Amino acid sequence: MHLMKRILVTGGAGFLGSHLCERLLGEGAHVICLDNFYTGAHVNIQHLRDHPNFELLRHDITHPLFIECDEIYNLACPASPIHYQRDPVQTIKTSVMGSVNMLGLAKRLKAKIFQASTSEVYGDPSVHPQPESYWGNVNTIGPRSCYDEGKRCAETLFFDYRRQHGLNIKVVRIFNTYGPRMHPNDGRVVSSFIVQALMGRDITIFGEGLQTRSFCYADDLIEGFVRLMNTPDDITGPINIGNPGEFTMLELAQMVIDITGSKSKIVHMPLPQDDPKQRRPDITQAQEKLGWEPKVPLREGLTKTVNYFDGLVKNGALEGMFKF
Repeated sequence: MHLMKRILVTGGAGFLGSHLCERLLGEGAHVICLDNFYTGAHVNIQHLRDHPNFELLRHDITHPLFIECDEIYNLACPASPIHYQRDPVQTIKTSVMGSVNMLGLAKRLKAKIFQASTSEVYGDPSVHPQPESYWGNVNTIGPRSCYDEGKRCAETLFFDYRRQHGLNIKVVRIFNTYGPRMHPNDGRVVSSFIVQALMGRDITIFGEGLQTRSFCYADDLIEGFVRLMNTPDDITGPINIGNPGEFTMLELAQMVIDITGSKSKIVHMPLPQDDPKQRRPDITQAQEKLGWEPKVPLREGLTKTVNYFDGLVKNGALEGMFKF
């Protein structure tokens, strides 16, 4: 008899977590979605609540957890500067103590465990594009350090648990990702530009707008997660998952104005501290080990994301979310 896989997704009501829960349910798994709703939102998982194989657990992973499952995807952590800088101590606790708790759970259950790490472990990179072998250029005491260093320490913990306890680990480094269910007020460039354009406000660009980012659509990213989770035990990562196509902030702003048909003007603001000038993944490992590369072109993904935000505007949902 084939038993249904029980999969725990921490941060399951977040932007990426909700897409992952959806995907795993679609593949026939029993999904335990865990979230403390610090940045996650009930609306992201509303459509999954009645699914017979979906379970919601309100819990903070900085506290130990005792449940039964076969696999763990650890996505719990505020991931945008506005959110993670609001309570930096809690952010680092989520990455470090949260990882210790989830790794302890995996060890007890002999479960496979996945860590959603980040391109922020590279800091403001002096190597471009960034391969996984690059050790990074990170400020340990800056305003972004709670996130960058928390995620770096989490990676250390994952690999130490593997060496010391033989744990089956998978570590992904996520580069900029966008799509429906992004938090409208997370300060990220895609959501900010779209919301500003839809509301007819000025689009704010930091600096000259020539700094580049690469944007990966959420569905592509989740495909990378699932592929890595299903690899043999000797493939641990860290593996970069992201889109190597590079766009300047100006190009992105123009595309958003174009798709929304907005009359918004572009205005320039001073650059924030420790803001990386370029960020682009080297995805050679993902291509070779996972047979993965992004499929959704920026314009197509942006159009779907604009439609999602447009729905929020029309329902008056945006106003409420801006009281964040």
